[in-house]
Parts: sequence; structure tokens; C-alpha cells
Amino acid sequence: MDAIDLLETIEEETGPDPRWSVLWLHGLGADGHDFVPLVPELVRPGWPSMRFVFPHAPVRAVTINAGMRMRAWYDIRDFDLANRADAEGVAVSTAQVGALLDREHARGIPPERTFLAGFSQGGAITLAAGVRRTRPLAGLVALSTYLPMAHEAAREIASEQAKSQPIFLAHGEADPVIPVQAGVASAGLLQQMGFDVTWKTYNMPHAVCPEEIRDLGDWFSRIFDARPTG
Repeated sequence: MDAIDLLETIEEETGPDPRWSVLWLHGLGADGHDFVPLVPELVRPGWPSMRFVFPHAPVRAVTINAGMRMRAWYDIRDFDLANRADAEGVAVSTAQVGALLDREHARGIPPERTFLAGFSQGGAITLAAGVRRTRPLAGLVALSTYLPMAHEAAREIASEQAKSQPIFLAHGEADPVIPVQAGVASAGLLQQMGFDVTWKTYNMPHAVCPEEIRDLGDWFSRIFDARPTG
């Protein structure tokens, strides 16, 4: 992969001269369009202008889906969560996400006013990339997901800057794709590592629900209130 190449993205701005960015990663087999409808449901009056960036994951073969090619942030080789994510794919996607974060900085929105968010596979990349940051982001949002290669991550995290990033984790109690226990374990490990984790569960499957969006909006509001940008 040419590290200079940027993933294609969809962008939505909530007002002129955005002061904050949200880079949002979709789940397996979806694309950047998947969470665009969330913007008007999430954004509240009085929030600063924001730029939402929704990248399309690369198309790759996915082992557990009989090698079918689809948009994916990494190959899924095993149903067992401990061995599910291929390390090379996670590393490549983490680098691609880093390039998009760098672009936001070049466009005038620094990391401390940029959020990284994701659902399912996109949430796994959000956590994998976020916990290894040396310059902290405004926060991490990981929905219906888990921290891939958790033991390696726990060993690699040495940066106090990374630990300063608040994390919003949420999961469906009836999730048949990524069991809620995986979310519980990831939340507990991240807390042990020193992260400020907001953990929520909802009566839903592998999905997003209105109560979750409400709670996420409350979390964003608290961060905006604590870090006014004028």
C-alpha cells in the first residue's frame, strides 16, 4: 500500500468553518454511507460546527465469509474473538486512519478537536488505533465492538497521552455477532489500562438504537463544555 494514498470519504459539515471533526468507520460489508443518516440524529443545537468524515474501507477477501470480497478493515479468519482480527490488516487500516487524521490536522482541526468513532469492525480499528496514539484525540467512540489483540495492546500502551482520551463504549445485550461479554471484557481492560471509559449496554442486537444516540450526544456535550473553542 502506498501510505500517501487516502481512502475515499463522504463528508458532512454541520455549519461553516467547522471547529471539530469526527472520523467515523463503518462495519464489515457496509461503506461510508452507512452512518451518514446518524448526523442529524446526533447533532444538537448549540454544538460547535463539525465535520463528519466517513471513509470507505478497502475491498478485501474475508475468510469467514468463504473468501468473499467486501469492504472490510481487516480479514476475519476465526469466529473466536481472540484470533479474529489479522494483525497485518489491522496495522494497515490503522495507518490509513492515521493518514485521514493527519489530513484533518492539515485542514485546520488539530487532534485534540478530532474524534475517532466506529461501529463493529470499524470500532475495533478505532480502539486499536486510538489506544496507540502519542498525540491524544478528543475522544474515541466504539460501538458494538471489542479491542482486537487485547493482550498485545495492553503491553504496548505506555503513553500517558493516549490514556487521556475519553472513550465511549456501547453494546447490545442481545448481540449475536460480537457478544456483549466481549464488550464488557474490553471495557474492563481499558479501564485497567487507565482510560476514562463510559460503558453502556442496551436491549438490542448488533445495531444502534435511539437511547444509545442520546447517551452518545450527552457524552459529546460534556466534552464540548469542558473544551470550549470559542
